[in-house]
This record gives sequence, structure tokens and C-alpha cells, in this order.
Amino acid sequence: MLEPTPASAEVLPEVVDHVAVARLYGEPLFALPQDLYIPPDALEVFLEAFEGPLDLLLYLIRKQNFNILDIPMAAVTRQYLSYVDEIRARNLELAAEYLLMAAMLIEIKSRMLLPPKKTAEGEEPEDPRAELVRRLLEYEQMKLASARLAELPQYGRDFLKAQVYVEQALKPRFPDVALVDIQQAWQDILRRAKLVQHHKITREELSVREHMSLVLKKLQGRRFAPFEDLFDPARGVPVLVVTLIALLELAKETLVEVTQAEAYAPIYVRLAFTPAG
Repeated sequence: MLEPTPASAEVLPEVVDHVAVARLYGEPLFALPQDLYIPPDALEVFLEAFEGPLDLLLYLIRKQNFNILDIPMAAVTRQYLSYVDEIRARNLELAAEYLLMAAMLIEIKSRMLLPPKKTAEGEEPEDPRAELVRRLLEYEQMKLASARLAELPQYGRDFLKAQVYVEQALKPRFPDVALVDIQQAWQDILRRAKLVQHHKITREELSVREHMSLVLKKLQGRRFAPFEDLFDPARGVPVLVVTLIALLELAKETLVEVTQAEAYAPIYVRLAFTPAG
């Protein structure tokens, strides 16, 4: 069995069972160098990150399941001040905003210790925590809305716009036009031209009184006249309409009578007066 040479013994680490703490130039490092300098602020670990005083206060309330409408000010203020003391040692500029909220909490606690102010009969005294509760509820609503918006897909984070590069030829290529395509285009032009043709409409003067006289002449000397005999379809729809209006005007003035023997029976028209003999 060959014994290791002194050169091979120098390559192996002294403690083989330990895990290397780092690698330096690809070689395992089992112990930190004695002359290694690490700045005191090189590594900081924040267990909880908050966006402001309201965020911290809301976290303390929700973490311990406190009723936000009935906040135990003593316990919340004590926990809040302990957190502020920690951040004051690290970042005094950041702690200034939190100190302002701490002063507000102490003021609310002191107002709760004082006797309530007298109010009108039947009115409850104002709760010193009311304004703080309102701000907390509004902040919580905005925070939840922001979280829901962050869950929506965002361009650049959840999806990217597809881009396709199409190489175009330098010489343009025009499509071939067949004779049938030209014929169809010409027919479309003719069809549109027929749609915009002009025609002149003349106005025909029709008198209701004149047609009332014509209806009375048709009824003279006749005991009954069928309803449809009073109309002349050959003269067109406008004359038929005016004749109907004239007949209704005569009935309104009780100059004619419109009769029917029974339902769905023929309709007859007669003069409502008997001429003197």
C-alpha cells in the first residue's frame, strides 16, 4: 500500500468531514480568513417590511385579531413604540414619520383616560379613536385594491408582446388582375349609380270638402250604397285616403249614416236626411 507523499498531504484539507463555507477561485474554503474585514452594515435582515406608520399599525391590529372598531390603545401603543425604538437606532430619518404616529397614539390614549366631554342629551360622546379607525379602514381598502391590481397580468412581467420580423423584397410585386375582376368592378359602379338617381315629386292638391260633395252626389237617389262603391281605386292611394276622411267628416256632421246588419256583414252607407218631396 502506497503512503501519501508530503506534497499530496498539503493538497487535502485538514478537516475533511466539515462542509466548505465558501469557494475561493474554485477551491473549497473550510474556515474564514483571520484578516477578513466585514463592514458592520454589510448585511441587514428585516423580519417585517412596512410601507409606513399606518401599515405597521394595521399589521399589529390584524396580527393579534384586535377589533379595529375597538382598538386596545395601551397594547397597540406599547408594541408600536418597541418597533419604533428598533428603527431609530438604524435610520433616524425613517423613524421621524413613525414618531409622528406614536405621538398621535399617545394623545389618543391620554384623551381616553380623561372624562368625556358633555354633549347634548341623547348624543354619545365622540370616540377619540374614530379618526384613526377611519384612516385605517381607508388604508386597508386601498391596500387590498392595490393587491388585486397587482394580481392582474402585466406586460413585461407576466406576458410579452409577440414580435415577428418579415423580410420584404426590394422589388414590389403587384397582384395579377383578371378580366372577370374588371367586369365585376364595372357592374358595382353601375349598381351604385342607379342608387343615386334623381326623380322629381310633384304635389297634388286634394280637397276634403270637394270629396265630401262627391260622396253626397253618389248617395243621392240611392237608399243604401255599399261602402266599397264610394271609393275609386284607379285614382291612387292619396285619393282613397282623402275619400275616407271625407266620409268620416260626413258621419261626424251627421250627414250620412254607416250601418251594418250584423257582425262581419257588409257595410252600407246612406244619407242621414230625406229630401223634401
